[in-house]
Amino acid sequence: MNKTREIIHYHEETKHHFNRYAKSLGYMDWKNQPNPFRFYENVKTVPLPLLEETPKIDYIDLYTRKNTVPQAFNVENISRFTALALGLSAWKAISGSRWSLRMNPSSGNLHPTEAHFVLPSTDRTPVGVYHYNPFIHALEQRAVIPGDLWESILNHFQTQGFMAGLSSIFWRESWKYGERGFRYCNHDIGHALAGLSFSASLLGWRVTVLNSLSDRDIETILGFDRTAWHELEKEAPELLCFVHTHEKQKIPRGLPIEIIDEFSSLLFDGTPNQLSDNQINWEIIYKTKELTEKPATSEKRFDYGHRKFISTSMPSPDAAQIIRQRRSAVSFNPGGQISNRRFMAILDKTLPRNLCAPFDAELSAPNIHLFIFVHNVREILPGLYLFIRNENHLREIQHLAKPDFLWEQIDPEFPLYLLKHGEFRQTAIKVSCHQDIAGYSAFSLGMIGRFKSVLNKEPFRYRHLFWESGMVGQVLYLEAEAHGLRGTGIGCFFDDAVHNLLGFEDNAFQSLYHFTIGDPVEDHRLTTYPPYYHLRNR
Repeated sequence: MNKTREIIHYHEETKHHFNRYAKSLGYMDWKNQPNPFRFYENVKTVPLPLLEETPKIDYIDLYTRKNTVPQAFNVENISRFTALALGLSAWKAISGSRWSLRMNPSSGNLHPTEAHFVLPSTDRTPVGVYHYNPFIHALEQRAVIPGDLWESILNHFQTQGFMAGLSSIFWRESWKYGERGFRYCNHDIGHALAGLSFSASLLGWRVTVLNSLSDRDIETILGFDRTAWHELEKEAPELLCFVHTHEKQKIPRGLPIEIIDEFSSLLFDGTPNQLSDNQINWEIIYKTKELTEKPATSEKRFDYGHRKFISTSMPSPDAAQIIRQRRSAVSFNPGGQISNRRFMAILDKTLPRNLCAPFDAELSAPNIHLFIFVHNVREILPGLYLFIRNENHLREIQHLAKPDFLWEQIDPEFPLYLLKHGEFRQTAIKVSCHQDIAGYSAFSLGMIGRFKSVLNKEPFRYRHLFWESGMVGQVLYLEAEAHGLRGTGIGCFFDDAVHNLLGFEDNAFQSLYHFTIGDPVEDHRLTTYPPYYHLRNR
C-alpha cells in the first residue's frame, strides 16, 4: 500500500456519516482534559512587556502593507507581534467556570498549536531559541545561540529578522475528537500561520515559509530531538518561517545544511510540563503523521498575480482592534443579512495575491475552493454557489460536478458561480452535523480541496491542505469582524453528504473545513475579563 493510499485510508476512516461519526472516546473525560498551556520547566523565563499601544494602521493594510512602516526587531515589538498573533484575547466566565480565548482560534478551544522563536539579541534576551508561553506572555529560553551562528543566519537571509516555528500536540485534540483530531490540529496550524502573517503586517513585517526544510530539520533547529517528552505529548514540528521587513522580497526558502548541523550541537534546556495524567494512543493519528512527514525539498516560489481588491473601504478601519475582537459565534440571528458588496469583498480577501498577507507567506499554490450556501445576502439569490480560488481547476471541477448545475458567473471579473437557486438553510444545517449556525447565518460554506492528485505528487501536502483551509478561515474570521458580523469555523460535517451535493464521486476533491458568517447573538450570561488581568501585579 503506497503512502497516498494509506493517507486516503485515514481520511476515509475519519469521515463523519449520518449513521456514524468518526471514532472518538464517546464521552468527555474531564479528569484528563489536557492543560491548554505548555510550560517548559527549569528554564529562564523572560516576561514580555504588556503593551496596549500598537501602530495604528487601516484594516486594509493588514493585507497590502502599503502604509506600514517597518519597526525595529526589539523586545517591545516582538511582544506586540506574539501577543496579536498568538496571545490571549480575553477570559470568559460563567457559574464559577473560567476559560481563556486567544487571538488564534482553535477547534474546541483546545489549542494544540505551540510557537517557538529563534530570536536576535535584545536588551532582555541573548540570541537564542525560545518557546512562547501565552498564559504568562513570556519567552522561555531553551538554548543560547553562538554569535557566529547568528551571523551566518543573517548572512544567509541578507537581512535582519528572526525565525518563527509552529508545532502540534495531537493529544490536545484527540482527547475530545479522537481520530479526527489530526485534521483539527492542522486546521489550527493554518489559523496560526495566518495570524502570524497579519500580526507581522501591523509592524511592517512579513512572514515567509521556509518551504524547503524537512520536518526533521525543524525538529533539529527547535531542539525537539533533545527534549524529554511525556508519552503522547510530544510536539510535532510543522513549519518554520522567517520574519523580515516587508520591503525585503527575495528571501531564501530554506537554510544551508551547515547551519542546521550547527543547531544539532546546541544544548537545550527545559522539561515540558505534563498535560494529562493519562493519555489514549489514537494510533492512526501517529501513523498518518509518519506518512505525511515532509522531506527536504527544493525551494519553491509561487506567483499569485497582482489582482486588485474589489473594495478597500471598511466600516471598522482599526486593524489591531479587529484582530483583538475576533471571536467565534455560537448563535446567529436568523434574520441577519449582508449586502452583496460586502459579501463579495469578504470572498475577495481569500484570493491569494503577490505581496499581500496572509497567502504571500507562500505555503503552496491555491488548492482550496469555497462551496457556498447563500442564505441572506441582499441582491444575491439564495442558493448554492462556488467560489474558485484557482482558475486552473475550474474545468476539472465542472467536469466532476453535477451536470445540471447552472455555472452562471455573477460578475465577469469575479470567480463566483451560481450552481443552483433555492432555499438551502436546512441542507446546510444537516450536512454540518445538524448545527443551526450553518443555516441561520447570512451564508455558510464548505472548503473543497483538490485532493488525490496533490497527494500523489507530494504526500506531505495532506497537512498543507488543512493549513490552507485554516488560513482561509482566519481571513474569514477577520473579514466578518471588519464588516460588523461574526464567523465560526465548523470542523464537524458529513463529508460525503457534501460531496453528494456537488456530484463528486471520487477523491479528486474533498471537503476539508466548513465556515459560517452571520449576525451574532451574544450570550449575556457570560462575564468577560481582560486577557492578562491575572498578571496585573507583574
